[in-house]
Amino acid sequence: GGMEKIKQHTFALAHYTYTVLSALKYANGAPVVRIYSDTDFSNPDVQGPIINFNVLDENGEVIGFSEVDKMASLYNIHVRTGCFCNTGACQIHLGMSNEDIQRNLQAGHVCGDDIDLVDGRPTGSVRISFGYMSSFEDAQTFLKFIIATRLSKSDTEIPFQSSITKLTTESVPDDHPSFNNADKLSPIPHIWDRELRNNSSVTKTTVHWQTPEAESESIRAAVSETAVPTCRRGGKPITVTNIYLYPIKSCSAFEVTEWPVGNQGLLYDRNWMVVNQNGVCMTQKQEPRLCLVNPSIDLEQKIMVIQAEGMDPISVSLEENTGNEAVVCESKVCSHRVKTYDCGEGIAGWFSLFLGRPCRLIRQSSDMKNRSYQKNTKGLASATNISLSLVNEAQYLLINVASILQLKEHISARLEEPLEIDELIRRFRANIVIRAPESFEEEEWAEISIGALRFQVVGPCSRCQIICIDQQSGERNKEFLQSLSAARGRKTNFGIYLMNQPLRSSFPDTLSVGSQVLPVLKENTEIQPPTSSEEKCSG
Repeated sequence: GGMEKIKQHTFALAHYTYTVLSALKYANGAPVVRIYSDTDFSNPDVQGPIINFNVLDENGEVIGFSEVDKMASLYNIHVRTGCFCNTGACQIHLGMSNEDIQRNLQAGHVCGDDIDLVDGRPTGSVRISFGYMSSFEDAQTFLKFIIATRLSKSDTEIPFQSSITKLTTESVPDDHPSFNNADKLSPIPHIWDRELRNNSSVTKTTVHWQTPEAESESIRAAVSETAVPTCRRGGKPITVTNIYLYPIKSCSAFEVTEWPVGNQGLLYDRNWMVVNQNGVCMTQKQEPRLCLVNPSIDLEQKIMVIQAEGMDPISVSLEENTGNEAVVCESKVCSHRVKTYDCGEGIAGWFSLFLGRPCRLIRQSSDMKNRSYQKNTKGLASATNISLSLVNEAQYLLINVASILQLKEHISARLEEPLEIDELIRRFRANIVIRAPESFEEEEWAEISIGALRFQVVGPCSRCQIICIDQQSGERNKEFLQSLSAARGRKTNFGIYLMNQPLRSSFPDTLSVGSQVLPVLKENTEIQPPTSSEEKCSG
């Protein structure tokens, strides 16, 4: 039908979505979204099929665009986030001054990162776009996503009934030449109203990003600023309970009780990765079956053995292939270029057969200058000299069993079935698992010492949809990320990133299960190990 028909079609979808979004309210009357627009979506000649917005909580506070993006991905919805290469419009609609922009930069925010809030104020927004191939069902899917993650059943009944009534009579401007047949859109409200009533996944959904009041109070108490005492009750020590390395990025964990530490983290942790035929790194987001690949390291024989159900084991030498036959290439990990080399046809065939698609195994080159830690982390000495393997963010990821236990109760209640703590630990794919007396106290640490090793805390780990994948079956369940977001109060942070700063010591650089962990609080008050179990806090 040509561009005029495409304009009518896409504008109808955008106008419908805009109308329903604008009408969504919490039980207290607060809007669910704040839409940024120079028009009222009444004229397709001046308004394109794009809606730019931020999601709000019931108190009117903005929920960061990064968190919205992660939740949308669980519903197979692709949104664009940030400032959309238009800093001027971003400043105008978000009310940011030039000083605000400078402050955001000083806080470490750069274009394309996940820093969506600085001092509680948004650094960008969320955008959805409709094209000629978009359908009414696409608009419905997006609206159902907002309902399922923001509103309870009681919240949605009244706002949606009123919005549907208004939409029936006001959705299409009768006087506009492009919309002289308003009846074309009349079925839309009735379809939506019927699906809302019949879709149990929507009408029975409780709050995903906001916890019930009783749960909220217990969570807030656990993660509040005062949750970490200067001296722990009973003087209980903190110990390392599990150590995991992941030789092949996004594949199964290899658990050890003691392991040497290299200058990139645990020795051989994420030294290899699987890439597709275009050389792009494959992760569990695109290929969940990677979690069924089990690599293990034999330090004595200097090999990595790779196993998977239904496949013959195959081994890869730990010795780097530096000969002329090595195929050296450049790959990208989180937009950073890394020098790698191909591990050969045999292992490429093994992975291609198991995953059912052409792929290859590559290994990071030992040229340590090819990738270093670049983030502006306050207090991290010589940050640019710290080398990274094929990890996304930092050398180590640490989680706390006490925090896992608290989260386990919330997820089990939402799933209405028991959940094993070992399963949760596997889902969070940490290198170091500790047991501390207080849940989430690790978020108050500035640095820690484990034996002769000293680690700088470089920030929280913001989780993605990989925690939704059962690491033993490869099956997805989006409830895990939604539950984490609800329990943590709009954020998906869980665990902390560490960088290694070895102490000058005669002890070998080795991590061991059972070692004591000595943290230093962000206020630089060190928590000393108690002299007896009866020692009391002195202030």
